[in-house]
Amino acid sequence: MEVKKQLELTLKASRALNLLETDKINLILNDVADAAVAHTGDILDENQKDLARMDPADPKYDRLKLTGDRIAGIAADIRNVASLPSPLGRVLSETVRPNGLKIKKVSVPFGVIGIIYEARPNVTFDVFSLCLKSGNACVLKGGSDAIDSNTAIVKVIHSVLEKHGLDKNILALLPADREATAQILNAHGYVDLIIPRGSQGLIEFVRKNATIPVIETGAGICHTYFDEFGDAVKGRAIVENAKTRRPSVCNALDCLVIHESRLADLPQLCADLPVSNVVVFADEKSYAALNGKYPANLLEKATDESFGTEFLDYKMSVKTVASFDEALDHIAHYSSKHSEAIISENEQRLNLFRKLVDASSVYCNVSTAFTDGAQFGLGAEIGISTQKLHARGPMALEELTSYKWLIDGEGQVRPK
Repeated sequence: MEVKKQLELTLKASRALNLLETDKINLILNDVADAAVAHTGDILDENQKDLARMDPADPKYDRLKLTGDRIAGIAADIRNVASLPSPLGRVLSETVRPNGLKIKKVSVPFGVIGIIYEARPNVTFDVFSLCLKSGNACVLKGGSDAIDSNTAIVKVIHSVLEKHGLDKNILALLPADREATAQILNAHGYVDLIIPRGSQGLIEFVRKNATIPVIETGAGICHTYFDEFGDAVKGRAIVENAKTRRPSVCNALDCLVIHESRLADLPQLCADLPVSNVVVFADEKSYAALNGKYPANLLEKATDESFGTEFLDYKMSVKTVASFDEALDHIAHYSSKHSEAIISENEQRLNLFRKLVDASSVYCNVSTAFTDGAQFGLGAEIGISTQKLHARGPMALEELTSYKWLIDGEGQVRPK
């Protein structure tokens, strides 16, 4: 279907969502979760076609890959979204003016939300569930890497929508070509908001080329600072988890910053990383501390490019600093404002880190792997916003609403 025609149909379908009751929405979401599990075999068959076209060594391979367990987890997230309170119709403020006007500020849907994403078929389910629960229609522009997976997932969702008598155009999947990207980025009057999910390159492309509002999400250059007062046992577990749990996701650790007084503990902090074949790019001092105590084939000397890089792979840099202030300066210079962590037993340091580090999520003695909508109790997420306008951090139901003013009176007119 022609992209403009599809956008017209989705816009029209979005208006009907304003009349959909919460109980009906929840019923549909639970049915979609059931259908996802029931059609696991079909979805995995199509996912295998996508995987066959990608090199398993590509960092995006893990993001692209679906399994029975992952689909079960996706279904659980959809059910969680269904169980959450509706974000719509909340009275954000209310007042009665001296002239008798009753004024309310009430949460409402954006209308139509466009999502541009790469090899992440789970996003198709996540976006639909959050958009439906928040009363939004959604237009998806996935990458060619996941076209078969996304098509299969949308087919499952459409079948549930039609079963419930809804217009399937509240969920649209555009062609995976550049022309469709150009059209959605300039879809004035059809799309209210664009949210890119993917690499830094994708996000920068969308920001530079979109002429409709954009919320930046996804790029995570994440640091963990091991302070001079850090606990090495905690640090070892946190570093291993943040780096190796799922290295291809945006909350994975990219750079370990360590106070020079604790370099003797660096081999212990990195002791579990060789199991996952993590390549460490170490600066001069940290290289000396690891040399002979970390596998030689996995230890390299850092270059300028080793810092400020989102590896999305089993790779990590190490930066040695002489002071807490130097650690803050390094993080501020290279951070993408996604997730930053400190490991310290000094409460004053922890409080300063909380106040001075500019990121959507700031952790004290915790792995950055927790930056996730489900882990934050939000049910799921549509992305991690790294900007400050409108939304920041995991974006879920509340962040997918705007508001409008409702004014009631009894014939009042404004004096001339």
